[in-house]
Amino acid sequence: MTPAIDAHVRLDTHPTHPSAVQAVLTGSQAHVALVALEAAEWSVAATNVLVLARIDHEEPHWAKDAAEHLRAVGIAVEITPRLQEAMNEEWTWANYPMPWCTRSEIREVSNQAQQIHDDIRHGHLLIHAHAHDGHTTVAVGTYLHRSGKSVYLHGENHLRQIADTFDSPAEALLAFEKVHAATMRPGPAPLTDTERAAIAARFVFDVTTAKAQPSRPTPETVPVYLADAGDHDALLETFIDSHGEWQKWRTWSDDTTHAIHECQTLRIERVHGADPREAAWTVAAYETPVSDRMWHLTATGTTPAPVLQTLLHHLAAGDAWDTAIGSPVTEKTVTAATQPLTDAGWEHTVDGRWIRWTNPSRDADIRFDAFAAHQPNSNLTTWTIWSGPSIDHPTWTVTASPYTPSPLLADISETLAHDTGTRHTHRWRRDARRGRPCWTRSGWGRVTTPRQ
Repeated sequence: MTPAIDAHVRLDTHPTHPSAVQAVLTGSQAHVALVALEAAEWSVAATNVLVLARIDHEEPHWAKDAAEHLRAVGIAVEITPRLQEAMNEEWTWANYPMPWCTRSEIREVSNQAQQIHDDIRHGHLLIHAHAHDGHTTVAVGTYLHRSGKSVYLHGENHLRQIADTFDSPAEALLAFEKVHAATMRPGPAPLTDTERAAIAARFVFDVTTAKAQPSRPTPETVPVYLADAGDHDALLETFIDSHGEWQKWRTWSDDTTHAIHECQTLRIERVHGADPREAAWTVAAYETPVSDRMWHLTATGTTPAPVLQTLLHHLAAGDAWDTAIGSPVTEKTVTAATQPLTDAGWEHTVDGRWIRWTNPSRDADIRFDAFAAHQPNSNLTTWTIWSGPSIDHPTWTVTASPYTPSPLLADISETLAHDTGTRHTHRWRRDARRGRPCWTRSGWGRVTTPRQ
């Protein structure tokens, strides 16, 4: 007989998301349940509160599966009536593109898509580029763990699948570019509405203190790589307003702003509301207005404001044009790009193809990929600048391609080595005490049938 564990898990529907599930843990051994749920891709939202938010809307099914596993090891589980009703409901997708699949097979396909989504979200699957093939989104990326294989992805949300595999990123990118050169864009595709909703459901909230008003955030001065991201949209607006040679336009969906220099060879793409782990900024340079891209740099939405200010300042400088096209990577250009870090005492190490410069507190790092730098016609990431617990779980990331000008990289290095920024020690929490919205599963394009 399995010994009882002093932990109780109460499973309920999410207060705002129509299909997500929340778990509230109590008991002296609540941590045992927490570890088990985290291993099943539940996200910690607050103290002893976890959320299961998926892109396939199968949360009730997997919550039921989690409850069975918890009970099997001796943890008490309570399921509220409204969640039990959702667990008992039978439904299917309307106009599902694979009508020959049984309900369990559909769920298996959806779960594989969820695993791809989670691998991207956790940084295990790095997306190099995406495109639209006329029907759906396609992408190419490389697993940083597991097999290390590069993959071709087809589809969105619960229909995304691995359609092909490659032995190297270079091989995968060449094959991808051959088919999708006309619509190919760097980095991952913009988040879908479904992905945005799942992210919102995981937003930090605390059901035990929802009425309490938080204290006012207190700013503190910190090294620049630990600074807050600030208001990225305001940074871009200020930059454009101050530099008349740049013109902007926003996409019809209002989720992306493009800024283009009057010479048409330097461009900025700003994705609004991007996932903190995804590229929110892309800067690209071209030899001529109609030529292929020569170099590009990306930054996530959590990149500290001073780092972005350095980038924008360099783009506005008069001498930026002399290096806009970029030049091949040499030992001299690598040294020039990282000299400020060396002067500031950052540790310099070499590990195979990787050359790294790490700050003394080991929470910021620049990594140079010598292999990627010398691949002909390569758009592979050559420079990775990041800060956080580890390169697999960074707080923010900046990446750059082989021909990125060394003066630009040197400016960023100088900022990381010597500048400071502002960080706030408290964050506002979202009030979770909101009524459950009225919703129908048909709103997801699904057909529901109550279980008899």
